Amino acid sequence: MVRRLLGISAIVALAASMWLLGRVQAQQPEFRAPQFKVDPDWPKIPNNWVLGEVTSISVDSKDHIWVLHVPQSVPEAERANAAPPVLEFDATGTLLSHWGGPGEGFEWPGREHGIFVDANNFVWIGGRAGWPRATTPGNSDDMLLKFTTAGKFVMQIGRRGQSKGNTDTENVHQPTDAFVDTSTKEVYVADGYGNKRVVVFDSETGKFKRMWGAFGNPPPPTLAPNLPTPQPQTTPEGPQEFGLPHAVKVSHDGTVYLADRINNRIQLFTTQGKFLKQVRVTNEGSTVVPVPAGFAFSPDRKQQWLYVVDSGPMRVVVFDRQTMTQAGVIGMRGKNAGEFDIVHHMAADSKGNLYTAEIVNNHRAQRFVLEKAK
Repeated sequence: MVRRLLGISAIVALAASMWLLGRVQAQQPEFRAPQFKVDPDWPKIPNNWVLGEVTSISVDSKDHIWVLHVPQSVPEAERANAAPPVLEFDATGTLLSHWGGPGEGFEWPGREHGIFVDANNFVWIGGRAGWPRATTPGNSDDMLLKFTTAGKFVMQIGRRGQSKGNTDTENVHQPTDAFVDTSTKEVYVADGYGNKRVVVFDSETGKFKRMWGAFGNPPPPTLAPNLPTPQPQTTPEGPQEFGLPHAVKVSHDGTVYLADRINNRIQLFTTQGKFLKQVRVTNEGSTVVPVPAGFAFSPDRKQQWLYVVDSGPMRVVVFDRQTMTQAGVIGMRGKNAGEFDIVHHMAADSKGNLYTAEIVNNHRAQRFVLEKAK
């Protein structure tokens, strides 16, 4: 009888434990990367306009999407129909405004490359004309421009062809990306094709504030020719200077993310440039080397997800930001809607939808709609 009672007690205890485990698991959401569906009808390009290489894309505080493309890259036979370089769309893909090009009081980039709209709705634009730098001295996009959303010129940092090198505090050198922290009034620049550093300026005055190189080291004053080939991986950490700092973003918790494109690494820093961590993008089961080139954060308060453009295999890789582990992949190489060739930069809106920019082959912007969890 005693054994029977003990057996019954054990069964009851096991059942209670399983019930409690089930309750705990039910309270903990499954770790699942966000899922997306491409919107094949976005955007709507009016006036028979043609897009060149769509180099960059950004989303403003109204969830308007800003597309930057390179009119000079439109095939010559169609160039008369090239769209203006800056295009503003709403979430439905309807064109709201357009502007850009040379004007009075500023030097427009010779090769449009990066666009960022800050929280105060100022539009920042950079270029990469003159790259590789050894081939076109004096004609380099060594400036960063600030405009209103209506295209009114506000400020220029640096001057065309005036870079004095990797430690210059007045000019950039073919900058690849910018991010503005409006709370501190600072603009972070991935600088870039000509230089190999992160440089920070006052976003109101353009005054230099600080800079750093790979691993938080001082930027080397003398650089080897900036060629589009990886540097030798002489240590497990890789080269001690950036190969091509191509994208920069700052999270709500004050972490700076830098994509070193040709060295397949993402380096994390404090806002003062202290090195925190390095992560490489993996591509298991393939010989195609990942090429991290752009970033976007999910819009939740903790910014749980970091989306990374990978222009090697042509995809977007989803990272859990807290652990910096890969959690999913969006897209693949191809010409169809939802595929990429070559994906270059990206952005996210307040609803979690993603927007991508493509160069070289596809010349387009795409919208990926966040699917609700079932």
